[in-house]
Amino acid sequence: MKFFIDTANLDQIKEAQDLGVLDGVTTNPSLMAKEGITGKENILKHYVDICDIVDGDVSAEVIATDFENMVKEGEELAALSDQIVVKLPMIKDGVKACKYFTDKGIKTNVTLVFSAGQALLAAKAGATYVSPFLGRLDDISTDGLNLIEEIRHIYDNYGFETQILSASVRHTMHVINCAKIGSDVMTGPLSSITGLLKHPLTDIGLEKFLADYKKGNE
Repeated sequence: MKFFIDTANLDQIKEAQDLGVLDGVTTNPSLMAKEGITGKENILKHYVDICDIVDGDVSAEVIATDFENMVKEGEELAALSDQIVVKLPMIKDGVKACKYFTDKGIKTNVTLVFSAGQALLAAKAGATYVSPFLGRLDDISTDGLNLIEEIRHIYDNYGFETQILSASVRHTMHVINCAKIGSDVMTGPLSSITGLLKHPLTDIGLEKFLADYKKGNE
């Protein structure tokens, strides 16, 4: 499973990259604003800065909600780097734009997916990634993991190459469960990745090893 980090914070992206397990980045206007990145030129430059840190795909989201402007924005984003994946909303014009970019050989990520039917449409349009929002479904007492399972089953039935990018991951058990189901990618905060490092028995074991070594070398 690929590990993406969902942030616009360059320090966190560098930390995940330095860990050696990072495969890409997802971000959006809300995450940009959280880092104080506003204005078109600053946002475009920030995407380039992110691409300079990571080796993998970087999802960059369009703001437009109509086909023509999605295409205009998406082409501008794609021109920044070969790493850029144009992130499109799961709406009618978003699906049309996805097919347009697919035909042009530009990678896409269809986002704000909350049903298997939406994921099927995205795959039919040739999306590189589809982003079901696991955590947001859990927030409204709906089983987000079940949606990932449904999409996996449908994609496997027909051999769709669209990758399932489990988004809105909140914690380490989301990551583990997505891996068990067969999600191609997870994207979440840095804590959802570094949290996988932690286990109390590891800490206890290491402490004992070091203590025994110290005792034997006094």
